Amino acid sequence: MKFRIEKDSLGEKEVPGNAYYGIHTVRSIENFRISGIMMYEEMIEAIIYLKISCAKANLELKAIDKRKGDTIIRASEEILKNSGKYKAQFQIDIFQAGSGTSLNMNVNEVIANLAVEILENRKENFGKKIIHPNDDVNKGQSTNDVMPSAMKISAYLLSENLTDAMKNLEKVLSDKGNEFKDILKSGRTHLQDAVPMTLGQGFYAYRRAIEKDIERVNFAGKFLEELAIGGNAIGTGINTPPKFRDLTVEYLNLYLSKKFIPAKNGIEEVQFLTDIANFSSALKMLAIDLNKISNDLRLLNSGPYTGFNEIFLPAVEPGSSIMPGKINPSICEAINQVCFKVMGNDLTITNCCAAGQLELNTYMPVIAYSLIESIKILTNGTNIFAEKAVKGIKANEDKCKFYVENSLSLITALNPVLGYDKCAEIAKERRMTNKSIKEIIIEKGYLSKEEVEKFLNVKFLTGQK
Repeated sequence: MKFRIEKDSLGEKEVPGNAYYGIHTVRSIENFRISGIMMYEEMIEAIIYLKISCAKANLELKAIDKRKGDTIIRASEEILKNSGKYKAQFQIDIFQAGSGTSLNMNVNEVIANLAVEILENRKENFGKKIIHPNDDVNKGQSTNDVMPSAMKISAYLLSENLTDAMKNLEKVLSDKGNEFKDILKSGRTHLQDAVPMTLGQGFYAYRRAIEKDIERVNFAGKFLEELAIGGNAIGTGINTPPKFRDLTVEYLNLYLSKKFIPAKNGIEEVQFLTDIANFSSALKMLAIDLNKISNDLRLLNSGPYTGFNEIFLPAVEPGSSIMPGKINPSICEAINQVCFKVMGNDLTITNCCAAGQLELNTYMPVIAYSLIESIKILTNGTNIFAEKAVKGIKANEDKCKFYVENSLSLITALNPVLGYDKCAEIAKERRMTNKSIKEIIIEKGYLSKEEVEKFLNVKFLTGQK
């Protein structure tokens, strides 16, 4: 492999001859060999959107040579168009310098050298800074306003797919509620028999939980629209021309067809990442609800001979390498793990956001990675959960009926009709015999068969009078 020699204030370094990145990236690769995990491409793309928008603003303000500005835009768009071709140029570990300077400079260097290649149709001048990664590509910017802005942009764009996934799950749960609305079952509290409900009511409750999660995620997403870009090093806008901040956001909105806004207080936007923590918290709440629903479905599906066995989850794979015929709730278990990861990511993000000092937060790369990971796995997990688990659920009506008719909790519904003492007497006899509650009531003459059917029908028992 051929190398070129590049210099910076710390000395010289060999850089692979055909690499679009430069000396800063080489130093970062050498310094941060920690996890082998690279930044998500959505974050890199968001940084590039900002480079394009800043270049356009600089061109309009005549703050950059037209030839340079136009070529920076062309190079940036080439990377976006052919991301697979340039993927190997972004090799920096997510555990890096805390503000994300390594990542920002990686992008600056790749754009700068690709722009040189576009201008000259050759690579011999890579690293000679004909188009400078700092002075030209990063003009009017600092890592300190680029990184928080890119985090918000990437999360905002990704959240659209998450919202679609949640809405799909909400509909599937609603459909199941309709399908099971007349199937009576025993409710349970403390994992003990409780008052009756319909299987459909349970799914309607799940639907409402997801509906509220959609509202929370969308509300938290509104705070992602306010961007730090144009604030430069600490948010004051030093070394940026007048109107640069507003123009940059305007061009970003034109490019993405969105409605981002400049920071109302640039200094606050650079040092406080609470909007990110808030959005992560909304993701965690979704994870809490998905985890609970998954656990419930696993319990209701348990058995088939020694568990609840009230529903049948779709069989998606053999469940055991040693027990023939065993089927596990694999999709629900996968969703549990997704939820645990999101909860862990939220704690990471919370700690990182809380650790900012004075005019800057210096833990942005791991925040960005954790946030994007949470959105992506929740999106994929929610879609899979809806399509491969919830949509195919079948009710075991006989088992549901058996449990509810043999549960002592059934007598609770007759308290207003028979009174507490008679109900306690019925419950005692039920425990001592194999007779059903209906049989005991009729035998004792407390109610006629017609009256029993009236008071122990689905609507009366489940509050749908």
